[in-house]
Amino acid sequence: MKNIQNKWVRAAIPALLLHCSIGTVYCWSLISENIAVAIGLGTEGKGAVEWAFSFAIFFLGMSAAFLGSIVEKDIHKSSLIATICFTVGMVGTGFVISMTDKLGPTVSLIGIYIFYGFIMGIGLGTGYLSPVNTLMLWFKDKKGLATGLAVAGFGAAKAIASPIMEALQDSVGIVNMFYILGGVYFVMMFVGHLLLSKPEGWVEEPAKKGEGALSLIKNKTFIGIWLIFYINITCGLMLISQEKYIIKAIGLASMVGAISSLTAVANAGGRLGFSAWADKMKDRNTIYKLIFILSIAFTGVTIITQGITTQSAIIVVALLLMVNAGYGGGFSNLPTLLSDHYGMKAISSIHGIALSAWAFAGLTGNNLSNWIVNQFGKLEVIGGETVNPTGYQAVLLATIALYAVALLISVFLIKPVGKKTEAEAA
Repeated sequence: MKNIQNKWVRAAIPALLLHCSIGTVYCWSLISENIAVAIGLGTEGKGAVEWAFSFAIFFLGMSAAFLGSIVEKDIHKSSLIATICFTVGMVGTGFVISMTDKLGPTVSLIGIYIFYGFIMGIGLGTGYLSPVNTLMLWFKDKKGLATGLAVAGFGAAKAIASPIMEALQDSVGIVNMFYILGGVYFVMMFVGHLLLSKPEGWVEEPAKKGEGALSLIKNKTFIGIWLIFYINITCGLMLISQEKYIIKAIGLASMVGAISSLTAVANAGGRLGFSAWADKMKDRNTIYKLIFILSIAFTGVTIITQGITTQSAIIVVALLLMVNAGYGGGFSNLPTLLSDHYGMKAISSIHGIALSAWAFAGLTGNNLSNWIVNQFGKLEVIGGETVNPTGYQAVLLATIALYAVALLISVFLIKPVGKKTEAEAA
């Protein structure tokens, strides 16, 4: 009974405390326009403010890549870094906004980039990575379920925090919202930091061939894993970033909040469900194949039926649910797939390097979909909302092509554990 309790107290609960805090980064769409107005840029300045989110995701991935060795050596140091950086980023963002009258809009914007993008991004990367290694050590027989549970917390954070953030903005203002949430998340993350611990008597596994950073760069299997992870995130962000407008385009503007919460649940459910399912499979890469096949099928149906332009609500909502579930499932299966191929030694470093794909996807996904929407179709007024259904439909053509590429990579480049490509065998 003691061991079972320790699994939850020393691994699962701390992971949820950390991930449910940092996962609120995905609530960005609820605050970006209000930030632009608060620093004097007006609603037309929302585009400039959006870069803060892109920087946060970029530094999330890059800090995970470069600080993975610290996570590997000292889990308490890395979780403390995460706690401090994330909460300083939150509080600092609020402080910079409050000082706009003295600093001016331009300096305030730069300050938001620094606090929300850079500092908080480092907290995101180390906070995301810190519990994963520990969870897989505690739950050796059900690694997918364990990591899926924690990463599901990251996805569920949006559904939990969204109504709270909206209520705080209305009641105390956006500056105080950052101060209050910064304090709450500091307590949550610090408790998680104190509880997080590796199993007693854990013996480090011997290194597997090809686990070093330089070897990974040359390893075709790792390159394949990096690419499918990058493509899955890019496709997910392309649709998720347009989700609110797609929902309005199909005539459901009054249900944007409810459907967004539903897709957030699908995101979290995909993280837990797909990873738990993978525990029963001989090759975890099969899960990625299923995600891509299902994503291609749902996207293809929406393209063929012109679902967005014909306002086929059931088809479009089903597509959004599937993309969110697959997006989440791709995250939760990454560390276990890597551990199957490269072992548990230095898994935090290996996982961190793989998360650099998230960094680059964070810069390309949103911007690519925005470019496509601006290039195709035209603005229309539907239900009192100005949207571009043809542009959103065009985004699907790009995502289905990318999903197809990812499926081919997962089939032909990523070999099952124990099998090698011709180049690797040579």
